[in-house]
Amino acid sequence: MAKLPTDADILPPSDDHIFKTLLTHPDAKRVLMDIISSVIERPVVDVRVQNTELPISDVKEKGERLDVNCTIDGGDQINVEMQSSRMEEVGEDHGHKNFKNKYIYYGTDLHSSQPSKGKKYDELVRTYQVTFCCYTVLPERPRFVNRATLRFEDGVQFSDQINIVIVEMSKLGDVLKKPIEALTSLEMWSVFFQFAEDSKYRDVINSIIETKMEVGMASELLMAISTDEDERARFRSRRKFESDLESNMRSSKENGRIEKAQEIAKRMKAKGKPVEEIEEMTGLTVNDILRL
Repeated sequence: MAKLPTDADILPPSDDHIFKTLLTHPDAKRVLMDIISSVIERPVVDVRVQNTELPISDVKEKGERLDVNCTIDGGDQINVEMQSSRMEEVGEDHGHKNFKNKYIYYGTDLHSSQPSKGKKYDELVRTYQVTFCCYTVLPERPRFVNRATLRFEDGVQFSDQINIVIVEMSKLGDVLKKPIEALTSLEMWSVFFQFAEDSKYRDVINSIIETKMEVGMASELLMAISTDEDERARFRSRRKFESDLESNMRSSKENGRIEKAQEIAKRMKAKGKPVEEIEEMTGLTVNDILRL
């Protein structure tokens, strides 16, 4: 397999749109099979993508689906997605309840969407909701891969029908210290998704390509996608939209913080509190407090 040139300008496979474009490419079947196999930890001999619709051009349109929904041999359902935007995070809630609850909702919805008419419930196939995530959603758990099923309070498994797999690529620090030959298949894919675009890690990526043929296949497809001018234009448009939206959200949050501090300062002034105490409590400057 051809290595990635050191100076190649490669679009990031950690971008959710690029991720889907790559994995649903007509020539990516073997790549997708290997990724799924590395995630569910058993051999996959066939895969069929269910949602192959082309993404729409307007990055603001909510109809765009960026998950890869597929079935494998035996019928098990796999939904694979990339989460690249930190806007999923909710304020200062380190539990990321929005992410977790949405994740559970999508997983159970996918499981219940399978046809059940004429079947016994024990004939239903397993469902896997898999997310590769560029940021940390489980800060309390040091591992970069976390798996969950339905379990009793003593930890004994109740059912493996619904499976949750979260791959936090923000936690790959220790993985990068390992020799290439010691990496697991999932570790190789995670490093590829997170660092393929970064020229500083090009030697690491090329070593993985030499070790794992499927990553080499994915890199060739990624190179082809990266040289498509229409794809690059869509990528730039998405990044600009996301940057503008994040900037607006930060401005809105900062304005809300200032307004709250001003209300507290007004109440403290009304109670005759010293300006120095108000300054320490609210973070406002003396001049800001005196102008209230």
